[in-house]
Amino acid sequence: MHVDIGIAFAGLFVGFVVGLTGMGGGALMTPVLVLFFNIQPLAAVSSDLVASFVMKPVGAGVHLRRGTVNLELVRWLVIGSVPTAFCGAMLLNLLGDGDAVQHRTKTILGVALLVAATSMLLKRTINRGRPTESTGPLVVRPLPTLLIGLAGGLIVGLTSVGSGSLMIVMLLALYPTMSASQLVGTDLVQAIPLVGAAALGHLLFGDFRLGITSSLLVGALPGVYVGARVSSRAPDGLIRPVLVVVLLVSALKLLGAPDAVVASTLVAALVGGALAVGYRLRVRSQAGATSTPSISPTASGRP
Repeated sequence: MHVDIGIAFAGLFVGFVVGLTGMGGGALMTPVLVLFFNIQPLAAVSSDLVASFVMKPVGAGVHLRRGTVNLELVRWLVIGSVPTAFCGAMLLNLLGDGDAVQHRTKTILGVALLVAATSMLLKRTINRGRPTESTGPLVVRPLPTLLIGLAGGLIVGLTSVGSGSLMIVMLLALYPTMSASQLVGTDLVQAIPLVGAAALGHLLFGDFRLGITSSLLVGALPGVYVGARVSSRAPDGLIRPVLVVVLLVSALKLLGAPDAVVASTLVAALVGGALAVGYRLRVRSQAGATSTPSISPTASGRP
């Protein structure tokens, strides 16, 4: 079995991002395979889903040991997501044959990435105004939670995107008082059967390539582990915008946007990010200067 070194390094990068942010597996890996390795979209989606099914338990196990998983939420999400994820893979197989199905898959994937990028921006907006985290037990709302599972499962089955980014955003909108660690932990655990159902559907009806998946896992497994270890120290405010930029640029490329539009979007995002980082550093520097206490003779112990 041949291992593609380039795909392995791509898996290392994406695995690190997944461990660092809790999302980005399908949203990053599938377009990377399509855009940089010229793999057909259906094969990329199928192979990435199987790889994700192996990666997810790494982070989920950590959260289960720490008790940051709401198992009742997981149950309702799984009831909705597992059947629709499997059906999504079947539906993708019924869309057509040859070039037609590849083009449609590419379009669906591009739209899904735009939704994922928008969802991450929405999450950031919601976080700014979210209420203080509740200290009491979380009251689970079965029907809305089930609907989240239904919608998320279908999108994951069709595109391999959404098991992390979309599901976390929808959970945050429905349960704004959940802690970030519980959101990520709950999502990672529910994603195991969700991605497993989608992966099974793609094994039966998709275009699974063992060589692609194996190459991905060679890099992704250590990447997830290292990313999870670093995540407690990495500034989340820096990682999320980077991921949004990658999602947006990938979506534009998959939807057939001209290279000039893609390049200008990337440059604008990088310039805007650099200006934002510079502004934050200046504000922190000014705040640190004004908060430095002055030493008075009395405080120094002199009469």
